[in-house]
Amino acid sequence: MRWLLLILTACCLTGCFSRFSMSEKQIRKYYENKPVKPVYFTIQNDSVKLFCATTGADTLPPLLLIHGAPGAWYGNRNLMDDPVLQQRYHIISVDRPGYHRSTFNNKKKAVTSIDRQAIAIHEALRLNRSGTPGVILGSSYGGPIAAAMAARYPASFSHLVMLAPALNPDIEKFWWFNPLGRSPFIRVFLPRFINHATDEKYAHVRELRKLVPVLDSLSLPITVVQGGADKIVNPANLDFARKHLTGSQTAFIYLPDAGHLIRWQHEEVVRNILLKAANGTTEAAQ
Repeated sequence: MRWLLLILTACCLTGCFSRFSMSEKQIRKYYENKPVKPVYFTIQNDSVKLFCATTGADTLPPLLLIHGAPGAWYGNRNLMDDPVLQQRYHIISVDRPGYHRSTFNNKKKAVTSIDRQAIAIHEALRLNRSGTPGVILGSSYGGPIAAAMAARYPASFSHLVMLAPALNPDIEKFWWFNPLGRSPFIRVFLPRFINHATDEKYAHVRELRKLVPVLDSLSLPITVVQGGADKIVNPANLDFARKHLTGSQTAFIYLPDAGHLIRWQHEEVVRNILLKAANGTTEAAQ
């Protein structure tokens, strides 16, 4: 009976998380009648194979999009499809190492280090030919990775945007099913991206503690957006961001009724932030 319960739980979890994944057939169908379709690239070196989807001319300033956990490049497809943003940016959305088509050291394993993720994803900027710094946007756990990249490569970025970022190691949220995801028996029945998200989850606290001095050191323009109805990332993360991101060009935007998927639920807010960043200005704090 115990094993049957575990199997049923695994099947339920697979169904619950299917919304985070799109098949190649679904992606093709989604873009079938779109006026602009992404161009795909795979960047490969000795340590990383990084899959990227792009829209916009590569001579425009880059807009680098980083998804959370789990996720893939297509989680940012609404921003990639935005015709206004396409006129202002070379939009690059990546599969983070360990997700979808990207790997690290030729292994299909999670890359739990924020710093390693930052180093690997920075390779995506090789696709851009503008010679100008760009904007980096990270959602959820992509937020701290984006922050690490902005600190490590200050000449590459003119603005950092974080949407519902998980930053505070002391309030990292764990779910009832997270311990189940560490069971070797359960993992056999779960898709790879879910197992990798679980592995990252159990490294979050350690990795976010390492990030705190990095946050304190950031000096470029930054915009942080947090929803008050977010059930995934504790809204108190915004208070943590206010404490550690103290630069004069930092803006904090609180959306009381917003959930976790801000880039989908409040596209206009995100678009305005990115257009202001393209003009060298910062969204007013709220």
